[in-house]
Amino acid sequence: MSIAALKTRNRFEWRAVAPDPVAGLLAWLAAAVPFLLILMLAAALFQPVPARAAAEEDPACGGKDLVAGLQADNPAEYAKLKAEGDKIRNSGARLWKLEKPGQKPNWLLGTMHLSDPRVTDLPAEAQSAFDGAAVVVLESDEILDQQKAAAKLLARPDLMFFSGKESIVDHLTPDERKLLEAGLMARGMPLAAVARMKPWILTSMVALPTCELSRKARGMAFLDMKLARDGLAAGKEVKGVETLAEQMDIVASLPMSFHVKSLIGTVKYPQYTADMMETTLQLYLKGEIGLVFPAGAYFAPEKDMNDFKDMALFEEKLITMRNHHMADRGEPILARGNVFMAVGALHLVGDEGLVELLRKKGYTVTAVK
Repeated sequence: MSIAALKTRNRFEWRAVAPDPVAGLLAWLAAAVPFLLILMLAAALFQPVPARAAAEEDPACGGKDLVAGLQADNPAEYAKLKAEGDKIRNSGARLWKLEKPGQKPNWLLGTMHLSDPRVTDLPAEAQSAFDGAAVVVLESDEILDQQKAAAKLLARPDLMFFSGKESIVDHLTPDERKLLEAGLMARGMPLAAVARMKPWILTSMVALPTCELSRKARGMAFLDMKLARDGLAAGKEVKGVETLAEQMDIVASLPMSFHVKSLIGTVKYPQYTADMMETTLQLYLKGEIGLVFPAGAYFAPEKDMNDFKDMALFEEKLITMRNHHMADRGEPILARGNVFMAVGALHLVGDEGLVELLRKKGYTVTAVK
């Protein structure tokens, strides 16, 4: 079974070239990792995180690298999967150098919004570029003040809570309700206590591994926040190209059915969720960003042709549309030169990724690492 990427207008859709239909019911989770910033902030507000020393000893948080397993067990299938990832433009690096005549070089880093030390410890090339930059550009500079950021989110309760008597239960079948109740209780949360929360908030609570939430509860910064804090401490100017409310508005604009399906899938397949988190992290560390989408679809525990539409909408709104915002808003800052820009890694790749969009704005963009 292999996954083929079809380019339609400005997005990728995933289909099977084998007779059986394939689309990743939960492939969106792999893509969600790089932009979980806003959901992590929300999760921190509501999620009690128990200390889990044993989990902390496991850097993979109980997940395994599915792609590495496939490579060892079935080299032929791995080769097919890797070929699909390699087809995606600009998918082979997480650090890029941006050059334009008359400017000092700029740098573009793809990030994961995790506090895992394997992520927060930058490669030497990236650390050197960061140290020498005068300006740090992130998705949002509001992450520098988590209390202020949380207050801004709470000022928009419509983005986080159902209104009136509506609750998540109104959008669930009886079987889905039982599944969600059990999944939430495994996290120490009775459904009744969180039923008014929108499904994307609940998903953030059950999707992120306990060890990641535990690290965050102890004050460990995820990569973007670490860059922001380190930049500020070093006297660099820190700027953002989005607001947290904008990010959440885009998340909320996806159909309720999509979010409910994602929530139920996350609860139903916790091991797949953990495995895809670790798989995505390993692909990120190797610079194989283009493999994230096809891997998520390949290993998905359920296949549904209707997911094509969901995945296309997900990518259109949460990746492609934001890529253009980031490029347009980042361009005046990059024009100053000597800028270190860091955004979620999936924003870099593809025909309408940041690397390609910045090339169209006149930059020579070269892969570094």
